[in-house]
Amino acid sequence: MGKRLSEKEKSRMNSDPRNRMRSFNGKKSAKLGTEKNPAVVHVQTEERLKEVQSLFEEHGWEYTIRLEPDKPEDTADLERLLNPPKPVMAEKKIGRNEPCPCGSGKKYKHCCGKQ
Repeated sequence: MGKRLSEKEKSRMNSDPRNRMRSFNGKKSAKLGTEKNPAVVHVQTEERLKEVQSLFEEHGWEYTIRLEPDKPEDTADLERLLNPPKPVMAEKKIGRNEPCPCGSGKKYKHCCGKQ
């Protein structure tokens, strides 16, 4: 069974910023490029601003572009929209009772799975 926490310990856990990632608030964040979560991009030149603006309008994404010549260009949100992350497929695990992949003919648990 798990350890029970006192009220003092609970309040300390809730106020500690390191524990913020562990709690789930149940609210779903809005998809990037929508009205509730527009993509934010920083560019250095007027020419680049027009180029990026045409990309956003071509795809129908909501956006905010800031022209800041003295700061480095930040197009991370645009890159994320153009190249969405692919789901990662987990490798199939070897069962304990399956033949060992090393080719010995023994069960995995009696060969390479033995530790």
